[in-house]
Amino acid sequence: MLLAAVAAVWALVVLAHLLAPALGAFFGGSARGWLVAGGLAGLVLAYRAVLAWLRARAVPVEQPAPAAAPVRDAELDRYARHLVLREIGGPGQMRLREAEVLVVGAGGLGAPVCLYLAAAGVGRITLADDDTVGLSNLQRQVIFRSDQQGQPKAQAAAVAMRALNPLVQVTPLLRRITEADADLIAQHDLVLDGTDSFDVRDAVNRACVAASVPLIAGSIAQWEGQVTLYDPARGGPCLSCLFPTAPAPGLAPPCAEAGVVGPLPGVVGSMMALEAIKHLTGAGQGLRGRMMIFDGLYGESRMIGTTRRADCPVCGSGLEGGATAP
Repeated sequence: MLLAAVAAVWALVVLAHLLAPALGAFFGGSARGWLVAGGLAGLVLAYRAVLAWLRARAVPVEQPAPAAAPVRDAELDRYARHLVLREIGGPGQMRLREAEVLVVGAGGLGAPVCLYLAAAGVGRITLADDDTVGLSNLQRQVIFRSDQQGQPKAQAAAVAMRALNPLVQVTPLLRRITEADADLIAQHDLVLDGTDSFDVRDAVNRACVAASVPLIAGSIAQWEGQVTLYDPARGGPCLSCLFPTAPAPGLAPPCAEAGVVGPLPGVVGSMMALEAIKHLTGAGQGLRGRMMIFDGLYGESRMIGTTRRADCPVCGSGLEGGATAP
């Protein structure tokens, strides 16, 4: 509207100069000057209109994804021994930094798992445990100190992990993980379970199967421990494929009843952390379809194969036959 009004006034002034010079003199200038000014204004408006037309039809250029944050000097020094490993190197360390891991249980197995994953630079670690630190824990749960008795294990362990490596993010959860936590588990790349209750392990397994997230599980008793990777979404078995029912009462008592030698959970928990680093970086051969059994009393270890089951009550419904895991 404003442009139309200006154009109308300009046309009247030009007509006044051409048809009534006395009236045109009232506006000043000459007919030629007003015509030139109008032409220039028209060119400017036409130029702006062409630009608007071109912008409206331009194809938007996709912006590249933001690059990962550069490795800082502190990280180069901290992870130097990883960076020189051919199987990890810079790319593997970056995968560790971007990884999100859930650790279930901050007890004997969880203690070395938490310390080594934090030390390795796993970027985001969630730690779930509903227990508190007790004096009897300190014989094997080396992440805690005597002055932390009575504190929630998840919080006390998180403090130790942050003190060891302030570059990692640790989120303590002061509760157990249940079968209903599939959505929580789906937010992580890997779960490590070091609990000592079959019911809890079974619930964690079911949630991991529902979320299609790999599960590294460890267990210990007296002098012996075992580690494996449950991953039915990628061809391996789940816990229920191997142990479809709970053990009979008294057959697999917890460590509080059966006892456990102090360093054993350190050995087995360290194996769990090692398998987690291998899995996250793609190094070596993992334990999908295999179980490592360690006998600390006789200093022996052995590897057994594991297979998935088509009739597994947890993961079997989506499997095509009972093929052996690779």
